Amino acid sequence: MPGIRGPSEYSQEPPRHPSLKVNAKEPFNAEPPRSALVSSYVTPVDLFYKRNHGPIPIVDHLQSYSVTLTGLIQNPTKLFIKDIRSLPKYNVTATLQCAGNRRTAMSKVRNVRGVGWDVSAIGNAVWGGAKLADVLELVGIPKLTASTYLGGRHVEFVSVDRCKEENGGPYKASIPLSQATNPEADVLLAYEMNGETLSRDHGFPLRVVVPGVIGARSVKWLDSINVIAEESQGFFMQKDYKMFPPSVNWDNINWSSRRPQMDFPVQSAICSVEDVQMVKPGKVSIKGYAVSGGGRGIERVDISLDGGKNWVEASRTQKPGKHYISEHNSSEKWAWVLFEATIDVSQTTEVIAKAVDSAANVQPENVESVWNLRGVLNTSWHRVLLRLGHSNL
Repeated sequence: MPGIRGPSEYSQEPPRHPSLKVNAKEPFNAEPPRSALVSSYVTPVDLFYKRNHGPIPIVDHLQSYSVTLTGLIQNPTKLFIKDIRSLPKYNVTATLQCAGNRRTAMSKVRNVRGVGWDVSAIGNAVWGGAKLADVLELVGIPKLTASTYLGGRHVEFVSVDRCKEENGGPYKASIPLSQATNPEADVLLAYEMNGETLSRDHGFPLRVVVPGVIGARSVKWLDSINVIAEESQGFFMQKDYKMFPPSVNWDNINWSSRRPQMDFPVQSAICSVEDVQMVKPGKVSIKGYAVSGGGRGIERVDISLDGGKNWVEASRTQKPGKHYISEHNSSEKWAWVLFEATIDVSQTTEVIAKAVDSAANVQPENVESVWNLRGVLNTSWHRVLLRLGHSNL
């Protein structure tokens, strides 16, 4: 398309932070050290996980770049970046999480397919841009609309990004029109991240941010927006990112039997210590993140040192120095919560964390119960083993 192009090879990739753990080079997929996640409430741009499906698109001429709005609407149009920027700007703090976060733990139970993420395929950022509900009003779709006059019930986002799973076609995903037109859903066409222009890795010049939903629906490098009757028929909507039971394998899978995953379940992970880490006897600080999809708050985070027989509650914060109250108007409903607890270690100890959200959803105890062949949505209790020894902790 004019102004931006998706290259066919990887010779013009952007620079990346040297501390990132690279899980794949072509396409580039990487996550930060887990300790980086609890160093600040807002994740620095260069330490935000990177999930790509092809070479990073290149912007040749920003003023020529535009997004086409088409489909089952009465007024198809083309919007340039200046048109998007002329709309009211909103800043939304939201956590994005790959559906495959914590996949490596699931692969230890049985083999799964997918990028080998540890616990850091997640990040929290302040996204700046126009609300999709305002953009859709420009083509005659009122706010809080579930269906257009012509029968459109879903909004599809098509990327400049080309990927092998689409046989060289564009990456695409969709959300319900009722969500897209709801201002309270805070779906953005974002052009800023943490107060700066989007980086190439994170969707420059324009991306979608769908808070509370798995990262696969927040399409980067936006090319077009299509209002359609049914869900997008793209590969990543119909043949990936669906939740199957442990009994399903690659011989008996029926993709059409499951809906595309949208909201992510309640999740937490310990980040201040690694698994099988040596520590000195005494006090050890346990820090991590907890988050739930759909705008649900985190009611509590529990820590156990005896396999789940007894628990202590961790403290929870969002913005530094401000007390966090789940689903209070002072909290940021799309953002993660950072937790902390101090434990006393006198012997080799397995530390367990589990979160409970505001709807009383709780993380399942065992990874075996949520195992699936694609290794998505591992939200089981997070466990790290601490061994006594020499340490700087």
